[in-house]
Amino acid sequence: MNKSQIGHYLFLAGVIIAVIAGLINLGIPHLGTILVLLGAIVGFVNVSGAESRTFLIAGIAFLATASALNGLPGLGDSIAGIAANLSAFASPAVLIVAIKSLLTTAGD
Repeated sequence: MNKSQIGHYLFLAGVIIAVIAGLINLGIPHLGTILVLLGAIVGFVNVSGAESRTFLIAGIAFLATASALNGLPGLGDSIAGIAANLSAFASPAVLIVAIKSLLTTAGD
């Protein structure tokens, strides 16, 4: 199994865990920490230089939208939970890809 396959499976695992945990209480201690760590690994392993720009634009758009959803009353605990969990997963990935992009740009 190569690096991109591992990153792909970790990305899928993070999204699935975030959605399921948003729908039902899994009772997993430190779930947020687990999602943050998975997101950080995905940011390091799964996003290459060629796809960094698209990933960053999509990630920033998602995080802004998820943040706005939390402010809407009556949206439902499930949707708010899913958005919060996906944000915990996506934020470190976006941060790491942004830092990698900045370092690449500064090196040019």
